[in-house]
Amino acid sequence: MKWCFLLTFLMMASLPMHAQVPPGIPQPVYLWPNGVPGALGHSEADLPRLYPFLPKTRSTSTAVLVIPGGGYQFVAIGHEGFQIAHWLNAQGIAAFVLDYRVAPYQYPAEIEDGERALRLVRAHAAEYAIDPDRLGVWGFSAGGHLASTIGTHCDDDPVRLAAPDAVDKLSCHPDFMILAYPVIGMTPPVTHMGSRENLLGAHPNPQLERNLSNQYQVTDKTPPTFLFATSFDPTVPIQNSLDFYRALLDHHVPSEAHFYDYSNHGCGLCGSIEPLSTWPMLLRNWLVQLGWIPPNAPPPPPPAPNVPVWVPGLQGPGAPATAPQ
Repeated sequence: MKWCFLLTFLMMASLPMHAQVPPGIPQPVYLWPNGVPGALGHSEADLPRLYPFLPKTRSTSTAVLVIPGGGYQFVAIGHEGFQIAHWLNAQGIAAFVLDYRVAPYQYPAEIEDGERALRLVRAHAAEYAIDPDRLGVWGFSAGGHLASTIGTHCDDDPVRLAAPDAVDKLSCHPDFMILAYPVIGMTPPVTHMGSRENLLGAHPNPQLERNLSNQYQVTDKTPPTFLFATSFDPTVPIQNSLDFYRALLDHHVPSEAHFYDYSNHGCGLCGSIEPLSTWPMLLRNWLVQLGWIPPNAPPPPPPAPNVPVWVPGLQGPGAPATAPQ
């Protein structure tokens, strides 16, 4: 699939933008245009941002914050970000792709970025023509950990900033969650050790480690959740998804889970893997069932091969040291 399918959208004057991006990608919106909390420098790697993808024709006022994975080491912004935005846009749904800080940044920077991103979209809902009460979050792998952290911690246990502004006073609680092969727990042997170490360090505080094991943080206020994973995931144990799903059931949270009898991690929409390529349609059905999109929304695009993990020429905090394909 070529990058030309990604449409360029102009942002409103009230939302700052100044980065150079490859053709076909929207201009980014910086999460903190007046100074990033805890920044280690002033380069592109220190400036978390959103890429707003607004469909030409809307089917719904629902919007989705998309959080790619990458083990808190890089951000797989191609097939778990921009390609997801294209899938959503094709159905008339607005999407916002997050490029967040990763290693050498550690907690709480990543969580700050996720919470701020959702609040920022909600703060500008009118300009984006979306409903601030119909804002979901979709996370992959380590991005699933970040998404589930927002969904289980935000507002009740928020990251406190030293100098909050008006945006930070808004709720960052998502209205629904989509978690694809997510990291959920931070304790061995369930956790993905790379994500754990990149986020919390080699020897994390046990209390923090448990607090960020999100299967223990589910309550009856946790938003409705859709889960997808493979039973023999070679990277992130299926136990992560199973533990979270059980917790959702225990607290009577509307939820749906699809676990495929397969071994894979990181396939995104999985268009090149025939046994897994059905999962996006199951998600579509769930979104319709819960009323987030109407039954007559345009159909999603057919399964297609993944685009590259990172976009050549793109700068940002999630850029890998050596761009994986």
